[in-house]
Amino acid sequence: MHFRLLSLTSALFFFLLQCGSRQQAVTNTAASIASIVPFLPPTETPVGELILALLDTTAAGPIAADEHLGLQVGAHVRAFYGAAPQPAWTQPNDSITTEAKEVLALFGQARTYGLRPENYAAAQLQALRDSLRRPSPSKPQQRARFDVYLSDAVLRFMLDLHRGRLRTYAVSPQEQAARQIFQPAHILRESLAGGKLQAGVLACQPRNREYRQLQRALAQWLSTPVPADSVVQYETRYEQVALNLERWRQEAISDSEYLLINLPAYRLELVSGDSVVRQHRVIIGKPETPSPTLSSTIDHFTLAPDWHVPRSIATKEILPILKKDVGYLARNNFAVYDARGRQLDPYQINWQQVSAKSFAYTIRQSAGCDNALGNIVFRFKNPYSVYLHDTPVRQAFTYPMRALSHGCIRLQNPMQLATYLLERGGQFRRLPTEEECALQSKPQQVRLAKSMPLHVRYFTCAAENGQLRFYPDIYQRDKALSRALAAVARQS
Repeated sequence: MHFRLLSLTSALFFFLLQCGSRQQAVTNTAASIASIVPFLPPTETPVGELILALLDTTAAGPIAADEHLGLQVGAHVRAFYGAAPQPAWTQPNDSITTEAKEVLALFGQARTYGLRPENYAAAQLQALRDSLRRPSPSKPQQRARFDVYLSDAVLRFMLDLHRGRLRTYAVSPQEQAARQIFQPAHILRESLAGGKLQAGVLACQPRNREYRQLQRALAQWLSTPVPADSVVQYETRYEQVALNLERWRQEAISDSEYLLINLPAYRLELVSGDSVVRQHRVIIGKPETPSPTLSSTIDHFTLAPDWHVPRSIATKEILPILKKDVGYLARNNFAVYDARGRQLDPYQINWQQVSAKSFAYTIRQSAGCDNALGNIVFRFKNPYSVYLHDTPVRQAFTYPMRALSHGCIRLQNPMQLATYLLERGGQFRRLPTEEECALQSKPQQVRLAKSMPLHVRYFTCAAENGQLRFYPDIYQRDKALSRALAAVARQS
């Protein structure tokens, strides 16, 4: 990283000057600096002009200029300083400002946010800070470099808190279209001007309760002493919490009231503000058919639903049974339809000649006690054709490991949730009993007066009552995320 080479070489050079080392060593070090540091005006030039010179992209262009300087968020740094830069972190007496000390201290606490001080060049910045304390004819240049590199680090810290380290620092087309562009340079300027730097920086974090509670629980956990024989396990647990904070930064929730399904916890929570109004156990997809993560909205549900069997289930599971026992369909309230929706007599089909590739039928299960969807299904738009539904196999909710489905999510006590969603929108009606649903011949659609946001997420760690709680990595996603973050760290 150019910045590391720059800062360490500069610190060495000024140290040699101070200590009066041999002339040859000074000459060699000065030559090395000249080969990597961009041209800077004479030392009497005001620091603001030196900053402008450092950030100039006229000759090389933004990408090359940033690579040469070692800036990771050069565009945001330039936006912070503007057309007429002034030093933000240093003073004419060559000391750093109180705000600069505050930022450096914040980097030292980066682990409490699931980040690491080394991600923000804390050691290199400290070396530059130390060089400002030594006599040198190049103090203005040193001040300019310290100012620029500290701005780059704090803006990167703000972006990482807001979007996660795996998200690109560029503005996404979705943000551009929605005019929801995060502007850390503007926030940083306003925070400095208002004397509320730390509050402004930390306000970049997600605001949903789950992230805030997890971050506070991590900070509390880190403040407790670590037994000597538990260091390895301690660090492993820390990494797991950090991964989940990263997930929240990538998939933050902005709704004030919502349904949250955490797949590894096998649980649905109805969240309103900072409170969990109700909880339901869920059954989720097996590791080989995992439930997807998504965000959508529930705007209606179906009572006494019929089940349109997905083609994958029809060809992989039901077709092999039909080759041996066609009566399976009638016993389980299944009917077969052709491509035009006409019901067919299954006994008139030569199932031995049907393959998964040539399967040209639709299988539908009518409402009833044995319907795979149970008595109710909650509908929401998604590209995965999954939904939230009841199940006739209620005993499975007592299992500790409930990754059992083909991808859809089964819900315990679904009628209670349906009643809440109706009353939330001012709809007061009696829902049918299980027996009444079983006797109902046709599905009944019920539209909600007030739709409910739904978020399905994957978190292997959460905070409960201020304590960290860990869940099994059922889909083995933590390792992949850890490798991706490690790759980002190597590039920075």
